[in-house]
Amino acid sequence: MKQHDTLILTASCESRLGTVDAVTGYLYEQQCYVADMQTFDDARAGYFFIRVEFRRPEQGEFNEAAFRDGFAVRAEKYGMDWELSERSHRPSVVIMVSKFDHCLNDLLYRYRTGQLAIEIPAIISNHPDLQRLADWHHIPYYHLPITPDTKAEQEAQLWRIVQESNAELVVLARYMQVLSPDLCNKLAGRAINIHHSLLPGFKGAQPYHQAYAKGVKLVGATAHYINNELDEGPIITQGVQAVDHSHYPEELVAKGRDIECVTLARAIQYHIEKRVFMYRGKTVVLGS
Repeated sequence: MKQHDTLILTASCESRLGTVDAVTGYLYEQQCYVADMQTFDDARAGYFFIRVEFRRPEQGEFNEAAFRDGFAVRAEKYGMDWELSERSHRPSVVIMVSKFDHCLNDLLYRYRTGQLAIEIPAIISNHPDLQRLADWHHIPYYHLPITPDTKAEQEAQLWRIVQESNAELVVLARYMQVLSPDLCNKLAGRAINIHHSLLPGFKGAQPYHQAYAKGVKLVGATAHYINNELDEGPIITQGVQAVDHSHYPEELVAKGRDIECVTLARAIQYHIEKRVFMYRGKTVVLGS
């Protein structure tokens, strides 16, 4: 199956009889072959979610505008929120980073090898340290230093770069600055953050050293959409690994970084493949 022949249709609405047929029936009428489909019905909330990958008709010309118009009529009957996108589309992703380079390195490798089907028009950092890494990949690097007095000005520059890059997604790959409520609102639903997940919640400096001192038995990472609550946005995916008393702080740090890389990449993959639905402060991830 060629990706350029495949489209993705996502939809959500209140749970009603006939919601699946509203989608699949229309695709059948349009002679579109369903290649993959996932659904979820939230019985408690009474809400339905569907994601379908389908191929254009093998015969004749596919008129996307007419397809959209026709499905809009069907979707309106059920009050559906829906989106149609090309499976082969490579979204524009701006990456933000500070000094830790492990997540950025991992994402650039996946980008370079085609594992992540994205374009990276810009890397933004509040430090100059990773300039050479960006240059090696021929990606523009914007050093935007920040102080409490210049935060508003720095975020205005940041937002201008995001807009000029036509970024569909912003990834905070260990960007160690708290975004303002205004910028969080502007990036709502299209900015993903990664952070460690340790229980208890070790905060502040050297969390892995704190965890070691308490004899932690699990290390992990959480990827989530940002919001105005620090590190408490809707969770997309999490990773975890068992550890024990033999793991010293440096080993915990190394394992944590590995998990952060994998977890962040997985969250981006889910997002660009249109698998994530945000609903009532959390997410539904289909086909994960």
